Amino acid sequence: ANADAAFLNLETILHDFESPGAAFSGGAYMASPRSIAAELKAAGFDLASTANNHAFDYGAEGLTSTLRALDAAGLVHAGAGRNLAWARAPAYFESRRGRVALVAAASSITPGSNASAQRPDLPGRPGVSPLRFTASVTLTKSAFEELRSVIPAPTGSVVLGTVRFNPGEKPGVTFALNRSDLDEIAASVREARRQADWVVASLHGHEASPAGREQPPSFHIEYAHAMIDAGADVVAIHGPHVLRGIEIYRGKPIFYSLANLFFENETMRFVPAEAYEGVANPFAATPSDAYDARTANGTRSFPADRANWESYLAEVSFTPQRTLAAIRLTPISLGFGLTRTQRGRPRLASPTEAQRILETLERLSAPFGTKLS
Repeated sequence: ANADAAFLNLETILHDFESPGAAFSGGAYMASPRSIAAELKAAGFDLASTANNHAFDYGAEGLTSTLRALDAAGLVHAGAGRNLAWARAPAYFESRRGRVALVAAASSITPGSNASAQRPDLPGRPGVSPLRFTASVTLTKSAFEELRSVIPAPTGSVVLGTVRFNPGEKPGVTFALNRSDLDEIAASVREARRQADWVVASLHGHEASPAGREQPPSFHIEYAHAMIDAGADVVAIHGPHVLRGIEIYRGKPIFYSLANLFFENETMRFVPAEAYEGVANPFAATPSDAYDARTANGTRSFPADRANWESYLAEVSFTPQRTLAAIRLTPISLGFGLTRTQRGRPRLASPTEAQRILETLERLSAPFGTKLS
């Protein structure tokens, strides 16, 4: 609340279940009362990214409901809109220290949730500002031939969804950004740089490096550097749900994962039929039955993984000349091991938790040349 401007990733849909769940969810069908927008504003938040894999959990109607609720609460938002131009466009918050712009995109989205461009003869499709990419997996020649024996391919590659498999000497994974998407997002940042005093570039992405989930994939690093090259003052990446490192690039901070702030995804009043797949007698089942089945009564997935429940708040201070002055980190706990109704809201971390969080951030930031004190 004391910040001149406060940013968050809004990874839920603000609605009252007026529209059906979409064919694809972002992993869970998210729902929050519209009043949440006003509560977030009252808590001190000013800027919200709406570009993430849950934006279309309840289709275009759910997205529209969310954007209207944010507008009504006066919470500035970017990353999703009535068409691609609106989803790409910067949003502006008039702070007491100057105008702050937000440009937001997502590399992790559900099928059909990316916004499309307006044409003279047809309106654009509402949705999210996408940062698309392709993944290429190199297999040893023997492993590749085994794959081809199962999935015959006429060429030297096997394509499964958006992943291309190739034979090679050394196994590995490489990512390639969609250059058109990157250029369009960078153009929005350059526009924001001309129209605002401060620019935040946001990306929602679950993807990880082959080295493990604590490491960002190469294209997240490429995106972050490109945004700062285009004029961003801060790059905020979220989606992995776990801690990742912090880099200072050209004097500007990059947060490769802001982990979680609120993580209450098991207390929705209703969930669509798809959420009950695998539940005995689904038409008599309740949301609790669906959540219990998904997590094996809390013994797997998010409830059983401590790393998802430890996070931090980052306070970035600049001089009037836009020079980075300091980054202050406040470790927070989301209540690992507590009941469904108690876990998921932020508390100040205990001394033991705080030490673990800061040591993890120190270890993960070291490869970027960043030191914590």
